[in-house]
Amino acid sequence: MALISAKTIITSICLFHITLGFFFLTNPITIADQGIVYLLGEAMGLPYARSFEAQSPAVAFLGIMLASIGLCDLLTHSLPDDFSDHYWAMQAPLRLTIFFLLALYTFLFSPSSPLYTPVWTSGAGLTSGRLQHPSAHAHPPAGYAASAWGGEGLKNRVFFTFAFVETFSWFWVWVTLSEERGVRAARKARRRSGYGVQ
Repeated sequence: MALISAKTIITSICLFHITLGFFFLTNPITIADQGIVYLLGEAMGLPYARSFEAQSPAVAFLGIMLASIGLCDLLTHSLPDDFSDHYWAMQAPLRLTIFFLLALYTFLFSPSSPLYTPVWTSGAGLTSGRLQHPSAHAHPPAGYAASAWGGEGLKNRVFFTFAFVETFSWFWVWVTLSEERGVRAARKARRRSGYGVQ
């Protein structure tokens, strides 16, 4: 059996969404200034998002959506176990895939991506290599073009951190649900054979 149950992990994710929604509504800079946002943003060379420094209609909308999703998931999670188990068994891999693809998009198509041709650095006049830290690139690399469909707004450290945390959280839920499903199936098989304890 898992150390932490899937029910506890999902409840924590729901409360995390509600908390994020509250902070995006009241003081969005609190999220942008978190240590994990800074650490992951610097490691990936993603730009600081100035749009989170003050309240705006888009950030308020984001806050309401996150709080609503957190509340809806919390209510869905409180349904009977039979329904809840089937629901989360479908939701966990779906959300894992979505957030993994979003995190991958944010990193691979940002100006700091190793996919683009390296540029000349200011100073020594040496080209920066693909495996060099993204901050070594002084300007957007040659071949980089901003997204025309609005995806440029996703290429920042706040969104990448959110997508990254969601990815590993939903992976954890998926693995834990699979393990719990195996334990329940073994318990039912023992009951049917008459050797298990009910």
